[in-house]
Amino acid sequence: MEWMPVAPSTDTRIARLIDANLDRAREGLRVIEDWCRFGLDRQDLVVPLKDWRQQLGQRHADCYRQARSTATDTAAGLSHPAQQTRTDSTQILKANASRVQEALRVIEEFARSSDAELAQTAANVRYALYDHEVRILEACGQNQRHQRLERSRLCLITNPDGDEASGEMLKRVELALRAGVSLVQYRCKQGADALKLQEARQLAELCQAHQALLIINDRIDLALLVDADGVHLGQEDVPHSEARQLMGPDKLIGRSTHRLDQLLVAQEQGADYLGVGPVYATATKADRKPAGLDWVRQAEHSATVPWFAIGGINGDNITEVLTAGASRVAVVSAIMGSSDPAAAARQLLTQLG
Repeated sequence: MEWMPVAPSTDTRIARLIDANLDRAREGLRVIEDWCRFGLDRQDLVVPLKDWRQQLGQRHADCYRQARSTATDTAAGLSHPAQQTRTDSTQILKANASRVQEALRVIEEFARSSDAELAQTAANVRYALYDHEVRILEACGQNQRHQRLERSRLCLITNPDGDEASGEMLKRVELALRAGVSLVQYRCKQGADALKLQEARQLAELCQAHQALLIINDRIDLALLVDADGVHLGQEDVPHSEARQLMGPDKLIGRSTHRLDQLLVAQEQGADYLGVGPVYATATKADRKPAGLDWVRQAEHSATVPWFAIGGINGDNITEVLTAGASRVAVVSAIMGSSDPAAAARQLLTQLG
């Protein structure tokens, strides 16, 4: 015998089912909404979620609430081991978005013939949430990268001359990562693009394994191809607005600065972090006159985003750089040129506190 839909007002089973799924959907939306409010501080993401909760609340008729009976619900309080594996905000948000979408789909199916307005509201919210979830996860990715950037005190920059064999470069980076380095910038000015892409991919795998950020110097195309955490640009590179358009909203964009006006412009345009230098003479930037510790002092008073002092910094002079006001440094040869990269990295991290 073919099943025929029955109005919830005359079939308490369907009314209970709709009531339970309205509760699930609204609760899930509230979890997501609160993280967007308190965790991401994004009112633009909060507003639609609050509106959808209100829409579903207005459709939560008394006939559904009156059919509720948690005491006789055989699945009440049932949990799943997967719930214990949600260890970060992104996993929690994904789980609750799925919970809302699934609940709304159930409502659509069972309310379609008896409560068309509720079914349509559920469909509208479900489809809108699919796109909104993407925007929220992008914001989460950006938020997590910024948090990791805030925690990073030492940036390791790979050798820029391309003379060192890839295997040796990767080995040194891995040793530094094991020692605690949490931010790596891949910089290679010479050599074939195919080799650069291969090295960047290998570095991306290493950094992911050690939960470190990977930044690509200059090359937005390489950063996108290996899904790096961001790109670092010089003063003569692509303007910030164009770089942001290419990189998307959730990736980091850093900018090298050599004097105060450049720093102020970079952070006004939206740079996520800054390079401040060169502090001392360095073979990496042999053609650039060192700016000295006065530039570090200026940056300490003017920067409103994370910044890294860079240029000739090593274990012997880092104390005076920190005394001048720096709390983060970027190095090349201090680690990459050391006979013991791990020990060099540990020493610098200890000095940075």
